[in-house]
Amino acid sequence: MLSGKLRSAVIIGGQGIRARKLRTFLSMISLFMGVLAVVTVQAGAEIAERALLTDVELTQGIDGTRAMYIPDNGAAIVEDTVRGRKDAVAALNMSAIIGEPGVRPVNEGGMPFEYAGQGRGGPRGYKWCDQNGCYGAEETQAPKPDGQAIEVRLYALTGDVRTFRPFRPVSGQWLDFASAPAMAPRLVLNREAAKGLRQYHVPAEMQVTGASANMTPQITGVVDDGGMEPAAYVRIDELRTWLPSTAKQNGGQGGPGLQLLLSPGTSDLEQTLRARLVGLGIPADQVQAHEIDSRSRMSSQLSMMRWIFLGLAALVLLIGVAGILNVGLATVGERIEEFALRRAVGTSRMLLAGIVLSETLLTGLLTAGAAIGAGVVGLKIGSQIFGGRHPSLQGIEFPWQAGVAGVIAGLVAGILGGLIPAIRAARIPIATVMRA
Repeated sequence: MLSGKLRSAVIIGGQGIRARKLRTFLSMISLFMGVLAVVTVQAGAEIAERALLTDVELTQGIDGTRAMYIPDNGAAIVEDTVRGRKDAVAALNMSAIIGEPGVRPVNEGGMPFEYAGQGRGGPRGYKWCDQNGCYGAEETQAPKPDGQAIEVRLYALTGDVRTFRPFRPVSGQWLDFASAPAMAPRLVLNREAAKGLRQYHVPAEMQVTGASANMTPQITGVVDDGGMEPAAYVRIDELRTWLPSTAKQNGGQGGPGLQLLLSPGTSDLEQTLRARLVGLGIPADQVQAHEIDSRSRMSSQLSMMRWIFLGLAALVLLIGVAGILNVGLATVGERIEEFALRRAVGTSRMLLAGIVLSETLLTGLLTAGAAIGAGVVGLKIGSQIFGGRHPSLQGIEFPWQAGVAGVIAGLVAGILGGLIPAIRAARIPIATVMRA
């Protein structure tokens, strides 16, 4: 019984829309901007969240990854334990200079090249940079002469770190861990280091503190690792040909010398490493792992931003609701005799209200479909235009959450805009047809 009335209301409502195409089109125009605003805000929030998470994953790691920082004297044990494993990668962090030996790098301390040469020439000219800015420090030795050399952060890897930090390829190839180690270490640079080599013509010679001799590196590729400082990545077994594990490392100002990234579910490996490192004499409180959870850390900020813009979109949507309400009341006023005649032949008040409400709901759904389609096309065009300058927008897809939000906004607008006209239509007395 109820399904029959519902089907009748939808059919008659669709006929009413076809009979008044221009009025329906004007109603859709007033509602379109409101639904499109909701779709845009929801899509923008989802895209912004993904872009932020992608940038964080480049520098810190994918959510769920277990990170452990190991003092330098535990590097040999960690290398031996994780060698050949794909569920764990160790990265030994040190400073390296590429270029002329015995000279002062143009970006001393590994600073970004936009700051290269600033503050040089005196005993306080030494600088280093981290995510919080650049700093200066006293030099205890006589300054070296200026020369053609750049300083980079060198990360010696036991395996493919892209499993945990999905670097974006820029050019060339990534490190091949399946091949035999080469005598000339193969390097993959980040964008900042590649910028330095393009800007400064330096000899192909690399110096690492503690190495038995200077090396001649092979540059095989460039990646985007999300870092601001120049960095290079090398296979640790190729570096160990020149830098034995017993040599004293120069971690510089970049923090702990070795970072270990573990896949979820590797608690047995984590316990084994902790036991071996504690047995070496490293305090247990220095061998602690933490889980990377960037999404929850940023969720409060993203949620606040989303609700603020959704509130603004709701105001625009209310304007569209007012337009539908105005058109609906005018339509009911024109169809008083029709509705009174339907009541006279036995149509229930519920069905009359359903006819009017179905028209506004169908109008809301059609508007939602148009707004979602416009959002999909706009996102595709924007990705093609801005994808080259913003890698996080390359190949991005329209989030399904935005489509759901658009449909819900269309339905809510249809209900709010059609409820009062539907109640008014249901209250039309049968006697009206006699006066007509």
